[in-house]
Amino acid sequence: MEFTEVIKNRYSCKQFDGRKISQEQLDAILEAAQAAPTAKNLQEQRIYIIQSQEGFAKIDKCTPCRYGAGTVAVVAFNKDNVFTYPGGKRDSGVEDATIVATHMILAAANAGVDSCWINFFDPEVLAKELGLPENEEVLMLLDLGYGTEDAKPLPNHTQRKALSETVVYL
Repeated sequence: MEFTEVIKNRYSCKQFDGRKISQEQLDAILEAAQAAPTAKNLQEQRIYIIQSQEGFAKIDKCTPCRYGAGTVAVVAFNKDNVFTYPGGKRDSGVEDATIVATHMILAAANAGVDSCWINFFDPEVLAKELGLPENEEVLMLLDLGYGTEDAKPLPNHTQRKALSETVVYL
């Protein structure tokens, strides 16, 4: 699919039919994540793929927002392997994991896979439930799958502010 079509047509799907995505599609999504730039190329992202009923039960315990997706990616980052920016108040962990997740979302759309960024959960509770290492912080869940026949974007999906309201030239 042409890139501008990918970014225009992609929406947050909230009604999945429960099917797992193919390994080929998953590989394409994970390869896009691997290609994402990170500060100093530290590649501190950690991606956990959930496709089992046991895994879904753990996720469903932490959030009502799986929406029936047949595949869920947990995007986290290693807090011990981040770049600290000048001033020492921020580091690259959240930003790098966000870039990785965005690459995954766009690659999913390009591969014909619907997705939804989920952040309605307590990251510490989810990490504990999944048994993740203490040095990792969960950024988000990414529901992946196929929307039901009646799945569609929210009514306000295509509404955008004018660039003059969001961009300032200095």
